[in-house]
Amino acid sequence: MKTKAKTLFTIDSIAQQHELMGLPKPQHPLMSISQFEESKGVTTKETGQFINKFYAIAIKRKCTCRTRYGQNDYDYNQGMMSFFAPEQVLSWNADDEMPSTGWSISIHPDFLRGHALEQKIKEYGFFNYAVNEALHLSPKEEAMLERLLKIIHDEYHTNIDNFSQDIILSHLSLLLSYANRFYNRQFITRKHANSDLLTKLEVLLTEYFNSTKIEENGLPTVKYLSEQLNISPNYLSDLLRNLTGQNTQQHIHNKLIEKAKEMLASSNLTVSEIAYYLGFEYSQSFNKLFKSKTSITPLEFRASFN
Repeated sequence: MKTKAKTLFTIDSIAQQHELMGLPKPQHPLMSISQFEESKGVTTKETGQFINKFYAIAIKRKCTCRTRYGQNDYDYNQGMMSFFAPEQVLSWNADDEMPSTGWSISIHPDFLRGHALEQKIKEYGFFNYAVNEALHLSPKEEAMLERLLKIIHDEYHTNIDNFSQDIILSHLSLLLSYANRFYNRQFITRKHANSDLLTKLEVLLTEYFNSTKIEENGLPTVKYLSEQLNISPNYLSDLLRNLTGQNTQQHIHNKLIEKAKEMLASSNLTVSEIAYYLGFEYSQSFNKLFKSKTSITPLEFRASFN
C-alpha cells in the first residue's frame, strides 16, 4: 500500500495563520502577538507540511503536540522557546493539540523594513535551528521574557500611531538579545554533552580525511557533518564557536591543514597532487588557504623537513 503523500501548503499572511490557529483577526496585517489560551483550536484537518512566509517565535508550555522539522521532531511537554525563519518547512499532525499556555509572535519581513532589526535578525542563527534544539528557559529567564512579551502585547492592542512600530520592534530586539544570551548560557550548562559532540566531530573529520571520501567527494561540507551528528548546521557552528571560538568551516580547514602537513612531510606527492587529493580543483586555492593558516607556503613547509 502506498503511503499518502503529505500536503504542502503555504501560510502567506498573518491573517491566514490566525484563521488556522482559531485566533481572532490580527490587529496588524504584518505582525501579531497572542497567547495560546486565546486560541479556539487549530481549524485545519490537514496532516501535512507547511511553509510560513514570516518569522515566528513561540514559548510553549504544557503541550502534548509534536512538531516536525526535517528529520527531527520534539515533544513539547515543558516550557521552551522556538524560533522559525521565513520559508522553513514544518510538519503538522491534525490530531496534535495546541499548547495550553504560552506565547506566539509572528513578524512579516515587511514589518522590519527600514529598521535596524531587518538586518540584525538575520544574524541570529537560532532562527534556523532544528525544533529539537529549542531554548530551555529557567524560571527567572522566562519571567524576564514574560515582562517584555506583555509590553509588546499591550502595545499591539493599542491604537496604531506613528510610534507603534518602533516601540514594538525595540522591545522585540531586546527580547532577541536576551534569547541570544540565554542560548549561550545553554551551551555552557550543557558543556559535558557538547564536549562529547566536539569529540565526535573530531573523530568524524579524522575518519573522513583518512578514508577515500576526501578524494571521491572533496571536502566535507557543514551540512554533511551536521547530518552525521544529527543537529542543524547553524546550531553546530554556533555551538563550536561558543566552545572553541571557531565555526564548523574553520574546524574543517584545521583538519585539512593537519592532513596536508602530514602528506607534505611523509610523501613524495607534488603540491598539486596533494591539493587534488584534498578536494581542490586548483592548487592555487590550496596554496592560498595553507598560507593563510600557517603563514608559509606548502613548499616552504616541506622544505623545513629537508
